[in-house]
Amino acid sequence: MADKKVLIIDDDPIFQRLVDQILARQGYEVLKAGSGPEGLRLLFAEKPDIVLLDMVMPRMDGWQTCQRIREISDVPIIMLTGRQKTEEDVVRGLDYGADEYLFKPVGNRELVARIRAVLRRGELPPAAEAQREATYADDYLTVDIAERKVTVQGERVKLTPREFRLFALLVERTGHIVTHRELLEKVWGWEYIDDLDYIRIYISHLRQKLEADPALPKYIITEPGVGYYFQKIS
Repeated sequence: MADKKVLIIDDDPIFQRLVDQILARQGYEVLKAGSGPEGLRLLFAEKPDIVLLDMVMPRMDGWQTCQRIREISDVPIIMLTGRQKTEEDVVRGLDYGADEYLFKPVGNRELVARIRAVLRRGELPPAAEAQREATYADDYLTVDIAERKVTVQGERVKLTPREFRLFALLVERTGHIVTHRELLEKVWGWEYIDDLDYIRIYISHLRQKLEADPALPKYIITEPGVGYYFQKIS
């Protein structure tokens, strides 16, 4: 991962220096910003490979900054927070476009491993690479994997890169159960094979965007304790 640029957006100078020292030893070039607006300027000027984004900052918080970044870039974002872990915060961070969510204090080795994993995920081929012709269409939902296009009732649905990768894998295997382990390994990477919360949150996001009634899904079906599958509507 040498020569990769990491942008830290955090108003804590002590944390900035600590992360700078850790990552510099691993061969990363580290850019530092103390606020959301400053981070956005560096993002535009320096084109970093990944962003470490603090959630709690004055003027423009992490949520707003993440949203602004996503308006102009698909750069991977790891959100960091010292707040007590809650599912609501995790869901909100992922919903705003974050790729990963870590809670301070985070160990040095874990931070480096997570950065490497997120960067590696970005370099993986699309999950449905082997079957780029996978498509689906009915009166409500249309899917074209090759075109990376999903529409609901004729309106295009915006999916994040991670949501699309997950959905593409399910569509590719239409009618067949894809296990939790396989979904995590192919969509997130082998380091995440035990992080079932990621699948649950992303499946919930997909259902909210694609199902007429997310509470009673007709397309993305749960196989309890095993995984999920995509079901055609006849």
